[in-house]
Amino acid sequence: MRARTALWAATIWGDIMAQPSFDSLSKLKSILITGGTGSFGRQMLRKLLDETKLKRIVLYARGEFAHFEIQNMLTYEERQRVRFFIGDVRDQDRLLTSMRGVDLVIHAAAQKQVPLAEYNPFECIRTNVIGAENVVQAAIRAGVPRVLALSTDKAVNPINLYGASKLASDKIFVAANSLSAGTQTRFSVVRYGNVLGSRGSVIPYFRKLLAGGAKQLPITDPRMTRFWITLDQAVAFTLSCVEQMRGGEIFVPKIPSMKITDLADAMAPGIEARIIGIRPGEKLHELMIVDHNAGHTVEMKDRYVIEPEWETWGRRSFMQDGVPLVAKDFEYSSDKNTDWISVDELRAILAAMPNADAKV
Repeated sequence: MRARTALWAATIWGDIMAQPSFDSLSKLKSILITGGTGSFGRQMLRKLLDETKLKRIVLYARGEFAHFEIQNMLTYEERQRVRFFIGDVRDQDRLLTSMRGVDLVIHAAAQKQVPLAEYNPFECIRTNVIGAENVVQAAIRAGVPRVLALSTDKAVNPINLYGASKLASDKIFVAANSLSAGTQTRFSVVRYGNVLGSRGSVIPYFRKLLAGGAKQLPITDPRMTRFWITLDQAVAFTLSCVEQMRGGEIFVPKIPSMKITDLADAMAPGIEARIIGIRPGEKLHELMIVDHNAGHTVEMKDRYVIEPEWETWGRRSFMQDGVPLVAKDFEYSSDKNTDWISVDELRAILAAMPNADAKV
């Protein structure tokens, strides 16, 4: 292992990571974000309000209070640019209504909690799988040119229902390009690892324990590693994929790994770890690209792109444009990563990181 390089700075990608084209995004009439009131949606909204001239940003989410909360966080001028659609991705008709006149859909809505998905399996399927198909059908019917769906490392070789549902979702969005052949609608996927500080992640949980005077932090397994990305980086990477998408590819950023024990040490130096064991449905290490995909995965300076294995919609591949393939035995896993966050770097990131529910 080696310490990470300048690729991954505390709150920005640095010079290596391609940045979004906000001028191009400003030319769009409207962007819709499903799951728009969650951590990602709020950060995306703030970025679009600050960096683009978009006149219509649609937040699509089912929680009434979350919509109300965001409305109260915006200025009067900002509220004129945002549309608050109460709706569920399980409702295709409501999705269709919300997508009229939209140029880009960013699909972030999902049920993400692993234990709850195991206890409520078909509720997870209804949102993550049937909801994905509803987004596809509504986007085609509404004539939305581009749909970019968010995925997760847990969709790769899944061992829990959440991961399996997101794998199915990825397959639905890739295959949707065959359904939309002859139309302008194209679908692509963005896959990344754990988001530092998002709601439901381990950092807010550890912060709550420490604020309550905890003398120990629960650690599932001291060997555990994870890919990590900040919320701002996840938003920036997603937007940078908009111009690159051709339909059917899965974009994977080059991001660092970290040991869970290093996270605990960064948050509370010297604190005792209480080993509780790996939870059901949890992996010791995460994967973002398996070796089976190496034959159709290309490598760019700042990302990997998994090209579609089955393509029937007349797409020009990145390989045809000279982007090189990865090695035949390539596998992108959190324990074999060459880029790692040190404890000191992580401590600096955490110090600059707001709470997940901070102001939009």
